Amino acid sequence: MAEPSAPVLLFDSGVGGLTVYDALRKVLPDAPVIYAADLAGLPYGTKTEAQIAARVAGLLGRLAERWQPRLACIACNTASTIALGMVRDVLEIPVVGTVPAIKPAAALTETGTIGLVGTEATIRQAYVDDLETQFAQGKRLLRVAAPGLVQAAEAKLRGKPVDPALIADVHDRLTAMAGSGAGDGSIDTLVLACTHFPLLAEELAAAFGTGVRQVDGADGIARRIAHLLEGQSFAPSPGPDRFVVTGPLAGAAGLEGALAQRGFGAAEAF
Repeated sequence: MAEPSAPVLLFDSGVGGLTVYDALRKVLPDAPVIYAADLAGLPYGTKTEAQIAARVAGLLGRLAERWQPRLACIACNTASTIALGMVRDVLEIPVVGTVPAIKPAAALTETGTIGLVGTEATIRQAYVDDLETQFAQGKRLLRVAAPGLVQAAEAKLRGKPVDPALIADVHDRLTAMAGSGAGDGSIDTLVLACTHFPLLAEELAAAFGTGVRQVDGADGIARRIAHLLEGQSFAPSPGPDRFVVTGPLAGAAGLEGALAQRGFGAAEAF
């Protein structure tokens, strides 16, 4: 049994994992949390599988050694689809990953056409192929890479405007791919296969329309964490939750409001 003060470690390349943090707080409001953002490594989607696996496993090993968490969550689809197995081999605590929410999307779609938006690295993984084969038989899963949306979400959380051209490009590419097919051929369900993308839910809804349901994995991840920690006790944190970043602290500039709103202290260097 973990010490009551032992934190839950949330790890992401940037601020996307805050969508998982928000969901986790609904089910585990008292659990101490340390959030680690690998801003020095952002973005992951343009890196090779070998680069991502080595970086994520190495960082999580060091983070776990320093803070002795009771559980680690890789709140990043790209890192999870590539490095989850390796991290589980390295750490001696439960490790929860993040995978594209293809299963719930397949259950929701009525037209049978699902759009999936992710990073370049995520959408090419065999892991995603396997999820499609297992859960989306008889459906059309249309994948597009939207690396620009990662930076757009990072900027939005820092109070900067989102370039509408980035959203329009995703909409136009998916709509063109949908074309005509089974049923009316239109996309009615959108899988946000990057934890950054729910931060752009309003912009995506404006482009795709409210009739297209957006599906992400944050709530499911939070429920999984809560299940694994069921029965454990949590000591009240002596201060605010900690938000640590790799690279220069200047990389976290502009996040002060978003962090304070969620109960984090000022960003710290790792």
